[in-house]
Amino acid sequence: MTKASNTKLSLAFWSVLVLFLVWDTVVSAPIDLRNEPPLIAAGSGKASVGGHCAIAK
Repeated sequence: MTKASNTKLSLAFWSVLVLFLVWDTVVSAPIDLRNEPPLIAAGSGKASVGGHCAIAK
């Protein structure tokens, strides 16, 4: 592989990745941080508030 084709592949990869991230940000619903479990509970094995049925609506 030549250096020019390697540079083109790299540019194509990063362009597609950035476009995907922009698309995902535009299309996705905003994150509601009040419904997220506290970070301290991550990986503890214990539910921070309750099951998925207990999420505030």
